[in-house]
Amino acid sequence: YLETLEGKYGQEGEKLIYKFTDHGGRKIALRYDLTIPLSRVIAMYPEIIKPFKRYQIAPVWRADRPQKGRYREFFQCDVDIIGSKSMLCDAEVIAVGYHCLKKIGFNDFIIKINNRKVLNGIVNLMGIDENKNHILFRIIDKLDKIGIKGVENELMDTDFSRDKISGFLNLLQIEKKGDELLFELENKLESIPQGLEGIKEIREISNYLAGMGVEAGHYEFDPTLARGLDYYTGPIFEAVLKRPKIGSIIAGGRYDNLIEIFSKQGSPATGISIGLERIITAMEELGMLPLSSTVSRVFVTVFSRETTRHSLAVASQLRLSGINTEVALKEGKLSKQLTYANNKGIPVCIIVGPDEIGSGKIVIKDMINNRQEETSSDNLINRVEKILENNV
Repeated sequence: YLETLEGKYGQEGEKLIYKFTDHGGRKIALRYDLTIPLSRVIAMYPEIIKPFKRYQIAPVWRADRPQKGRYREFFQCDVDIIGSKSMLCDAEVIAVGYHCLKKIGFNDFIIKINNRKVLNGIVNLMGIDENKNHILFRIIDKLDKIGIKGVENELMDTDFSRDKISGFLNLLQIEKKGDELLFELENKLESIPQGLEGIKEIREISNYLAGMGVEAGHYEFDPTLARGLDYYTGPIFEAVLKRPKIGSIIAGGRYDNLIEIFSKQGSPATGISIGLERIITAMEELGMLPLSSTVSRVFVTVFSRETTRHSLAVASQLRLSGINTEVALKEGKLSKQLTYANNKGIPVCIIVGPDEIGSGKIVIKDMINNRQEETSSDNLINRVEKILENNV
């Protein structure tokens, strides 16, 4: 129902929700993310043992302008922990994102970490109306896209005074890094308990990440990180690649007050979302994906109608061993069948003809290295697996 999603994301998010009336006159919507549906489920089933950890991979929809790495329908891969205020939870979901990127093969990335409490503290320090926080954060979130001047102009257009804008942005752009930057902000926010609490939480997360095998060079405190969604309450984080410039590929944060919207019994929560399509787009651009346009690992040729049963038997043997196998759907010239397999990027071909049947041998052609060999039916699986392993 539309009411489940409305009023949760903020002005920018609301614009992107697909909403319509169904044949029964009900106002419904396509889900914008996986976090709101998860929060509703937790509220409906308070008996779920907590802390509750879950991952989910599912499609979501946004009425956005399609562009590189951004689509109207895409898959989110979410990891969340419900039921604990411990910063260990935030560190754990960040570590999941880090290890996913490393496992895939990314090395040139940085995970930016900030805290809404730090941003709220700066707002408080500058005497900015706290009721305007969400507007302010949504505009700050565009910093990478429109630059500091663009952010200034948008803030001016939304009735923020020039002095307060200047003071706020100056605090965000302290030219120090790491612990020095945290100490600098800590000194500036010494009279703001909420800001100090946010800095303390960032330090906690950093300590936990070090113990989880997350390399120090892959994460940093970034006070300009705001994350535009309204429901974030504490630590926020996003991972970006140094190249290609494609925006965040992982993002998330703590949303301690969201579940209580659906139930009187609220629950603290934190999580990340891994953007599947953006990761694939980046991998394609960096040449990290295999050239194959198919999941088939082996192609079995068919010499003639008379040899078809032999080809099907070989294909069945491979499939039963868990090897994705395609078999030619009709007999034809061997060269034409091998060209088809090559164009599809299938790394191994099996040649089954009258000579092979007569000799009790099977010919295996390694398409990657352009080599072929004969083997017995009993040794087929072992040899194919060896070739596939060497070609990875």
